Amino acid sequence: MAHAPRETRAFDLWAAPASVRTAREGVRELLTARGVGDEVCDNAVIVTSELVTNALTHSAGDRIVCRVHVTAHRIRIEVEDQARGRELPLLRRPGPDDQNGRGLLLVDALSSDWAVSRTQGRPGRVVWAQLDLRPPPRGARARP
Repeated sequence: MAHAPRETRAFDLWAAPASVRTAREGVRELLTARGVGDEVCDNAVIVTSELVTNALTHSAGDRIVCRVHVTAHRIRIEVEDQARGRELPLLRRPGPDDQNGRGLLLVDALSSDWAVSRTQGRPGRVVWAQLDLRPPPRGARARP
């Protein structure tokens, strides 16, 4: 591959609905330029969309930072918000009639790993997800 083995890009976004599109487009542009396959690229865009949307919905802040780290084997998407509440995002099992609560289910299904932590020294949290550049065979899960 002619591209550098590591690349990081950060998007400093306003906490506004239009930022979801900005983040998705930025991730797609980066991964397409790196020659990432369509399926992995699409999955990374969906994960980005869900993480940024969750940050907008739950953070009550002014800014969101989306960072994308690409190595030879993985993509790591991090979304940092200014969360002022005490609760961290949790994987939920919404009922069939629930209107919300499926974002982290999608992140969990499409990524090889993900987690959330508080930022150090300031209010906020970082939710990250990792995707392997070569997805596992259909039907196989990277983790139990």
